[in-house]
Amino acid sequence: MYLSVKHVLAVEGYKLIVTFENDEKRILDMLPYLEIGKFSELKDKALFNSVKVHFDSVEWANRMDLDPEFIYQKSKRYEKSC
Repeated sequence: MYLSVKHVLAVEGYKLIVTFENDEKRILDMLPYLEIGKFSELKDKALFNSVKVHFDSVEWANRMDLDPEFIYQKSKRYEKSC
């Protein structure tokens, strides 16, 4: 299943709340990835918070992006109590 990203919001704790085209909201914890290669640049909170929707996925100001399928597979259904 391939779903496009419709909206993304960076929140405290290096997490992303992602809304997909089917209106499903999911939360992705990026903290485990911040020690891997170029992802370490995202430890800079200003850079992390620069995330935006780009085409069908998300992208940061340093032009790093994530595949929507990766986001979906590694995230959990978002509930406000998260």
